[in-house]
Amino acid sequence: MGLNFQKDLYLASEKIYPPPEKRVENLTKLQERLMKKLGPNAFPFIFTIQPTAPASVTLQPGPEEEGQPCGVQYYVKVFVGENETDRTHKRSTVALGIRKVQYAPSKQGRQPCTIVRKDFMLSPGELELEVVLDKQLYHHGEKIAANICIRNNSNKVVKKIKAMVQQGVDVVLFQNGQYRSVVASLETQEGCPVQPGSSLQKIMYLVPTLESNKDRRGIALDGQLKSQEANLASSTLLASPDRQDTFGIVVSYSVKVKLYLGALGGELSAELPFVLMHPKPNAKINDVQTEKTNLPAK
Repeated sequence: MGLNFQKDLYLASEKIYPPPEKRVENLTKLQERLMKKLGPNAFPFIFTIQPTAPASVTLQPGPEEEGQPCGVQYYVKVFVGENETDRTHKRSTVALGIRKVQYAPSKQGRQPCTIVRKDFMLSPGELELEVVLDKQLYHHGEKIAANICIRNNSNKVVKKIKAMVQQGVDVVLFQNGQYRSVVASLETQEGCPVQPGSSLQKIMYLVPTLESNKDRRGIALDGQLKSQEANLASSTLLASPDRQDTFGIVVSYSVKVKLYLGALGGELSAELPFVLMHPKPNAKINDVQTEKTNLPAK
C-alpha cells in the first residue's frame, strides 16, 4: 500500500558541544588514543543501553519484497545544529549502526527431557515416546542430539519418525504476532516399523542454520551489520515473562519429535524447548567491540 510503518524511539540523548562542565569519566583505551591523535576538537561521549531494551532482530523478507525488513535496529546519530531543538539534516548528520546482543550464559541449564503417552480407543495398552536432549544450551552451528526411545505396548505400528527444530517468533507489538517456522528437519524409517510389543532407541542429529533457510519469509535473524554475515536469531532471554518490551521481538526454539502411525493410528508428538545463542567472547575482544560504540565526535 506504500505505507511506511516505522517507529523511532530515543533511548538516550546528550549534547556533546559545547562540552558539559562535568567531563566524561572512565574513558576507554580507544577513546584515550583518539583524543591524543585528534586533538582538542574531539569530544568523547558514552551511552548506556538499558538491559531491558530489546535485542537486535530482523525478520527475513521474501525474495520479491523490497524496502527495509521488519525488525529492531539501533543507531547512534550525531548531528550539528544551531541549537538543541534544531532538526537533523543529511548534510550535517552521521549515523552509525550498532547491535544489542545477548550472549549465552556461562552455565548449562537442566537437561531437557519429556515422556508422552497415547492410548487408543477399543485397543489395549499404550504407545510411549521419550525424548532427551544432550544439553539445554547450544551455540550456533552445533549439532543437536535428540535421544529417542519408543516403547510400543499397544497394538498399533509406528511407521515413520520425524524430528524438527522449530523457531518461535513473537512480535510483541501485535496481538496475533506469534508464529512458528521449521528451520531444520530429519525424517527416517530406519528401525521402522516398530511392531506391537517392541521398542526402539535412536539418536537423531539436527543442525539449524541460515544456509538451509535462505529466502524463507519470516525467519528471524540476528540484527546484522554490513560487514558481517547473517545467522539465525539467538534465543531471547527474559528476566521474567512479564518484562517484555512492547517494541521487541522474542525468539525461542524447540525440538519436536513426531511418530506416524498410519491413517487410522494418527500421530504422537513430543516437544522440548532449548536455548540457541552465541558464546560470550573473551574480555579482550569484548573491549574492542565496546570501544567501537564509544567513539569521540569531531
